[in-house]
Amino acid sequence: MSQILTIALSKGRIFKETLPLLKAAGIEPADDPEKSRKLILDTNQENVKLLVIRATDVPTYVQYGAADLGVAGKDVLLEHGGEGLYEPLDLKIARCKLMVAGPENTNFNGEQRLRVATKFVNTARRYFASQGKQVEVIKLYGSMELAPLVGLADCIVDVVDTGGTLKANGLKPLLHIADISSRLIVNKAAMKMKHAQVKQLIDAIGKAVG
Repeated sequence: MSQILTIALSKGRIFKETLPLLKAAGIEPADDPEKSRKLILDTNQENVKLLVIRATDVPTYVQYGAADLGVAGKDVLLEHGGEGLYEPLDLKIARCKLMVAGPENTNFNGEQRLRVATKFVNTARRYFASQGKQVEVIKLYGSMELAPLVGLADCIVDVVDTGGTLKANGLKPLLHIADISSRLIVNKAAMKMKHAQVKQLIDAIGKAVG
């Protein structure tokens, strides 16, 4: 009797782009996550369940074993730190870049300590420390582009896809921190306890990624 495997996913772009990979592994949700109010979705395989949670919570659910596997953006994993997780596959979906952005004339080499607005607080601190720069990091949860416009911050750290929102607000991508894509992550204990099932799923999804 195979044990139940729980996979944590977030709604939106990552979910949509993960579905074909799960389908290639023979897993399809019984309900449409965009229409269903259920947070735990059954699938066509009775031993596989899907958890639908916030993107930023996926690594935490997997780290603590509430989910065996999950799909999370590298931006979220960098911020989380990746404790208790394996990251066996780059799924090559939901690609974007993590950038420092701001007005074109932002001075990164001045005497003054820069103020940086971001939801990626740990990542921003690590990045600027690696550049030998001390910054003040201000945590925001959304509308980052507004911060430099109203004088709250000198620049922002955020994911950039097309750059359209930055441009519309008179900002530019200035420094590249990391290329981002979604990764399959696995709880370390689940990798041991449910090894055959987890390995089979990793291999099937890996084939679909190509």
